[in-house]
Amino acid sequence: MTTTTASLPRLALRATLAAAAAATLATSLVGCVPLVVGGAAATGIGVLATDPRSSGAQLDDQGIELRTAARIREVANDQMNISTVSYNRQVLMIGTVGSEADRQRAQEAVRTVPNVRSVVNEVVVGEALNIARRSNDAWITSKVKASLLDAKDVPGNSFKVVTEGGVVYLMGLATRPQVERATDIARSISGVVKVVRVVEVLTEAQMSAGAAEGATGLQSSSVPGVAGGAPAAAPDGHVPLPPMQPLPAPGTTVNPAPAPGVVTSPVR
Repeated sequence: MTTTTASLPRLALRATLAAAAAATLATSLVGCVPLVVGGAAATGIGVLATDPRSSGAQLDDQGIELRTAARIREVANDQMNISTVSYNRQVLMIGTVGSEADRQRAQEAVRTVPNVRSVVNEVVVGEALNIARRSNDAWITSKVKASLLDAKDVPGNSFKVVTEGGVVYLMGLATRPQVERATDIARSISGVVKVVRVVEVLTEAQMSAGAAEGATGLQSSSVPGVAGGAPAAAPDGHVPLPPMQPLPAPGTTVNPAPAPGVVTSPVR
């Protein structure tokens, strides 16, 4: 087909009209996005709806993680490799440092962040994990999360899963049977050294009633050295998990009970 000089303005006009129509259609569809992606939107709402934390606690946790990371950067040195995870305003610290002084200095920095209820300091003195071990930790985390989601008797969104050096940390709000079941699932994953549960235990009634809405005042047990002194007595129904010691090897003595708030469950 041969395009004449006279037809060029007509083609240009058509192109302009087509572009205008496309822009109008795109504008009109903005208000229809929830309908177009209804499946994705429903999925997102479902995730939020099954999270036992209040909406305020979820937002606070996001802010706490950002602020604690910034505070640690202020005091960090070349040997400090610390990550912080917040769940229902309780902060878990994991990673490695070069000295006990660095460990305590990082803990003090985290403790001063607004809205932090308690701190569980699981940072160890030693060398940073290499890429291979970090990759293995990421694999373990993904496997634990997938296994929790596959389990019909455990609400997977009740737990946040973190892995450091083969140690799986479960954080969340759940009933005692749910915590025990989640622990068994995590413990069954290949490569898991032990499971540490930093969990607030609720009754079935509290879970059903959305007890997390008022959990901002709940004082959890924490490791020794965390500001605030001895942990306050938990309200009725909020029962801290009993200490679980790793099974001792034959002929060895039993280790002292673990610190309150950090409950370990060995791989059997």
